[in-house]
Amino acid sequence: MTQHVVIAGGGIGGLACALALARAGVSVDLLEQAGALGEVGAGLQLGPNAVRVLDEWGLMAPLHVRAAFPEDLRVRDAHGGQTLGLLRLGAVIRARYGQPYATIHRADLHGLLLEAVQRHSGVRVQLGARLSAYEATASSVHVTCEDGSLFQGAALIGADGLWSRVRTQVLGAQPVRLSGHLAYRGMVPAERVPAALRSSGVVAWLGPKLHVVQYPVKRGHWFNVVAVVHGVLGQGHGGPPGSDPQSWGHEARWNDLQRSLGAVCPDLQAMLAAVGEWKLWALNDRPPMAGAHEQAQGRVALLGDAAHPLRPYLAQGAAMAIEDAWTLGRLVQGQRQAPGGLDASHWPDLFARFAHTRWARNAMVQNRSARNGTIFHASGALRLARNAAMALLGESLLDNPWLYSGPPEPGA
Repeated sequence: MTQHVVIAGGGIGGLACALALARAGVSVDLLEQAGALGEVGAGLQLGPNAVRVLDEWGLMAPLHVRAAFPEDLRVRDAHGGQTLGLLRLGAVIRARYGQPYATIHRADLHGLLLEAVQRHSGVRVQLGARLSAYEATASSVHVTCEDGSLFQGAALIGADGLWSRVRTQVLGAQPVRLSGHLAYRGMVPAERVPAALRSSGVVAWLGPKLHVVQYPVKRGHWFNVVAVVHGVLGQGHGGPPGSDPQSWGHEARWNDLQRSLGAVCPDLQAMLAAVGEWKLWALNDRPPMAGAHEQAQGRVALLGDAAHPLRPYLAQGAAMAIEDAWTLGRLVQGQRQAPGGLDASHWPDLFARFAHTRWARNAMVQNRSARNGTIFHASGALRLARNAAMALLGESLLDNPWLYSGPPEPGA
């Protein structure tokens, strides 16, 4: 039992954590509330920091089968169409950071991690197992699920997302923070996109109170399109008033999106019109982490959105969960190789070191993500200053060396 843990949540963060721990020789009960493992949503971006971890885990070959590798990130004005800034990716970013920049569908990344986890016999996936509560003792953690099933391990990791039940028991009930932003997400086959718009790169369209991001996924055979506007779910956008904010994928109406965007440039209009079906999400988060105690306490740790949910304006949500998982795996592996190895008494210290390593970086990413939302959606003087800065500073404004050179090695 000293080398067995329980993970709540079978999404990208939970699978990454299970894989990291299995590679370090720890057995896992992975609890997933759904009746089948899968991932909803659309595309996501993986900076060199996340790809570096996948490479270390031996997952580059399956990543290349599923992902696209954009040649550049181009920022354009949503209304005028002109280019505001450019960051070279492709071979340039690989040479700079030693790893490429990738774009991938969420389900494909989830499937890639699941296949890797299933190659480890020490990971048991428990479906239909939604954590109800846990009890931590001096030497173990006992988990009770809604269906009455019981699990026990030397530690518990909550990777159960924004609405985490593990977090609620660790930190108390805290309401999520409403951003006032809504994301319309759609996928479109490349052949339906006008030839002139089939960019091999990421394109970010910026406008007052809106932005749109497009990029290839599935080796360039599809495009992911996300339009973010200001609004409230059920009030002129999507489902009825009072729609469940925890639901992924409310039905969206094209007319609602058009009304929110207003008159955009012809290229952006053509890209949006190519999308046949839209889904709608409310973008919610929590305040940036205030200390290591929000990442772990005693025998219980939080990972990914359960600890530090992000607005998507730095494209690092999945990456930070993967970094969390890698860090924990690294610490556990180090302890197993130390004199005396790993026993039940080590988990609180391992989690404390994990939290100390991760919380400030995660908080910085949360802050930068929220700040980017303000900059992306700027109007008036701030918009003019943003455009002037991109013209003057070029790639240095769009690159993130402090981020893409990660993840940082765990501290002692």
